[in-house]
Amino acid sequence: MKILFVEPAIFLNAFALALTTPLTTQYVYRRIWEETSNYSFSFDSNISECEKNKSSPFFAFQEEVQRKASLFSLQLDLSGLIPGLVSTFILLSNSDHYGRKLPMILSSVGVLATSIWLCLLCYFAFPFQLLIASTFIGAFCGNFTTFFGASLAYIVDQCKEHKQKTIRIAVVDFILGVVTGLTGLSSGYFIRELGFVWSFLIIAVAAAINLIYISFFLSDPMKESSSQNVTISCGGGFKKLFYPTYMLFKNASGTRRSVLCLLLFTMITYYFMVMGTVPIFILYELNSPLCWNEVLIGYGSALGSATFLSSFLGIWFFSYCMEDIHMAFIGIVTTMAGMAITAFARTTLMMFLARIPFLFIIVPMSVLRSMLSKVVRSTEQGTLFACIAFLETLGGVAAVSMFNGIYSATVAWYPGFIFLLSAGLFLIPAISLCVVQCTSWNEGSYGLLIQEESSEDASDR
Repeated sequence: MKILFVEPAIFLNAFALALTTPLTTQYVYRRIWEETSNYSFSFDSNISECEKNKSSPFFAFQEEVQRKASLFSLQLDLSGLIPGLVSTFILLSNSDHYGRKLPMILSSVGVLATSIWLCLLCYFAFPFQLLIASTFIGAFCGNFTTFFGASLAYIVDQCKEHKQKTIRIAVVDFILGVVTGLTGLSSGYFIRELGFVWSFLIIAVAAAINLIYISFFLSDPMKESSSQNVTISCGGGFKKLFYPTYMLFKNASGTRRSVLCLLLFTMITYYFMVMGTVPIFILYELNSPLCWNEVLIGYGSALGSATFLSSFLGIWFFSYCMEDIHMAFIGIVTTMAGMAITAFARTTLMMFLARIPFLFIIVPMSVLRSMLSKVVRSTEQGTLFACIAFLETLGGVAAVSMFNGIYSATVAWYPGFIFLLSAGLFLIPAISLCVVQCTSWNEGSYGLLIQEESSEDASDR
């Protein structure tokens, strides 16, 4: 018997990703630390491997490690850019015809292969530069945006009402929040109690279970309903790859096309700023004057991940008293405030308090995805999420690369500059959303407009 719930697969995939990111960052940081000098990295929770005295030679060494770790993160992200873009676009754009399961299966294979490679790299103490190979493998098979895009398209296929789409997407973000929160909270203990090898092995087991669930237990209604009408042809394959995206914008009326482009721009610019600062948080917390150890970093990650839960509760509550676009405004403004406060955080208490304005950081991404799904036809959902995932992959890598580069250049004179810059850049999606509001956005009217366009297309045929 096949199952129609994709949430267990999202749960396992989120667990693997949430544990891999802090483990990899801290593994690279420690390897660079030990290879740059004769200092060994202590696992004692009472010892902070951080120097606060700027006149100390150890402080200069610490800044050098920060710079090298940031630049290597930049290399990792760039290595997966091209294969990630190609695989994401190919897999999701064709999921409208060949089903949603294939992107999820291949993405899970990439996670499994990556985690196994990380186990081997840690166990045999291979040069940490070989991490680039794992990034390439994961991107070639389809990264997290591929998996997430296919999962959202799978869910939207089952939703008939506009409000139901927003709530279901918010539920997915809630699942992500619970998983990443608990995983972030325990990541420091994973490192301290199990070490890197066993921690990466646990990730491999989770990826294997996920692969089995998707392959043998998850149903694919989209494939079953469309398989009779689809013929696979090798000729003109490259042209057919981009044709659905071309038609997505060509078939839309002028007003709907403008709204679609504006919403995509708003979402990607917001995503760009959020994703660009995420990896900087750990480096910022490891650096002076905070000097956090792995357990405190775990607590900070858990508080950051709790925003998924608060964002879900916010969407659930606000959906009864305001429109989607107003919820997105609230998320953008509060996130801007959180970035500004983080830039001036100099104590552990202040850093924890800086997490409070981030309560609704996920709201704009959930709401904007829902708004986008409401301005396209049901047969274009896969193509839409292919465009979103493509732009998220490109924007995510570009953001992490740019923000890591800026942080590397500014960490010596003002580590919090990157957060001030991000706070200012959040004005871009805010202004774009204002333009959408000026077009008299109304989700019900766009639903009727899509129906009218579909009727006209049917009469033309």
